[in-house]
Amino acid sequence: MDREWVAVIPVKRLSAAKSRLRGAVPAARHADLALAMVRDTVSAVLAGSAVAELVVVTDDTQAAAAVTALGARVVPDVPGADLNGAMRFGADEVAGLGRFRAVLAGDLPALRPGQLDEALGAALGRSFVADAAGTGTVLLAVPPGEPLDPRFGIGSASAHATSGATPLTGDWPGLRQDVDTPDDLARVLTLGAGRHTCALLRDLGLTVSCVPAA
Repeated sequence: MDREWVAVIPVKRLSAAKSRLRGAVPAARHADLALAMVRDTVSAVLAGSAVAELVVVTDDTQAAAAVTALGARVVPDVPGADLNGAMRFGADEVAGLGRFRAVLAGDLPALRPGQLDEALGAALGRSFVADAAGTGTVLLAVPPGEPLDPRFGIGSASAHATSGATPLTGDWPGLRQDVDTPDDLARVLTLGAGRHTCALLRDLGLTVSCVPAA
């Protein structure tokens, strides 16, 4: 029987999001870039076949409206603590321990739906996908009955492996390429950005490859 996943994406308030990315675009468009990347990530997740429901945990009203329009379910960040607290809340409390759950970074503008489907298909137990640098984490997946136990933060790939999660090693460049710095954004330009990020960057005069519409 096919497994139906609930995906969870935490989104900070846009005014405070992606501080290490500041300077990649004009300051007045920084929040627009953060939102465009969230919209592309959400669009890719919902375009795949593995995810039955997407929960976005956020207190940002603009982000909430944007992802609701795309088909996501929005819940407030009740813990109001940190990234791991928001992920645990969305996965273990909102989605519930009885379902297959996966938490993702919200800054994956080059994500292709098929890459996420393949990664989730390979997740036979508590599993994670490391970022392109190999030190961070872009995806953590758990089966029914098992707590999420997220360890996101500096060195999270090692932390997740040490906690017993299995690394997934597929070739999924769009899934692995999160965007924390201007250099990360430059790599997205070569992979192909989703339509929202692509439109914003082109509006700013940057040359960028775009992901074909799903």
